[in-house]
Amino acid sequence: MPLLFMLLVVLGAAPPASPAVVPSRSVVVRAAPGAVAVSRAPSSAGAFGWPVAEPHVVRPFDPPARPWLAGHRGVDLAAPPGTAVHSAGAGTVVYAGRLADRGVVSVAHPGGLRTTYEPVTSALQIGDLVTAGQLIGALEPGHPGCPASTCLHWGLRQGERYLDPLALLGFGRVRLLPLHRRE
Repeated sequence: MPLLFMLLVVLGAAPPASPAVVPSRSVVVRAAPGAVAVSRAPSSAGAFGWPVAEPHVVRPFDPPARPWLAGHRGVDLAAPPGTAVHSAGAGTVVYAGRLADRGVVSVAHPGGLRTTYEPVTSALQIGDLVTAGQLIGALEPGHPGCPASTCLHWGLRQGERYLDPLALLGFGRVRLLPLHRRE
């Protein structure tokens, strides 16, 4: 297993030794028309989980080439209006309110990670502690740019750098690394 981690690294995530990004041993990906439905079996590393039940990724993470350019700095998960939204991991609420006429909740997690959920109606307040999987609100109708009628936009940042939130679940882009450094 260590050799595998030497060869594959989830882009934009902490090194695989971090329990927050160790992939589950049981992952199933099913194709659906216009979407990808993904489920993840619980793992001992389960520091993070999906924010909605039966997630359907309808718009993937697509970071811009430069920070000031357009891009998609999260993933969109299709779900019906009113769907329960859960915190992907334990942390502290650092924002809960309206922003650009949408309900937004941001949760700071250990290691400098921050997840954001929108559009969400929530009764949480700044400073509230949440556990992994705790209900944080209900999905509001609509989301600009979403190809479905209603989507949860789920974002992830570490400091000022946007990351693919699917990396928290062991999904995401991978790249091959050399086994030996050139000197």
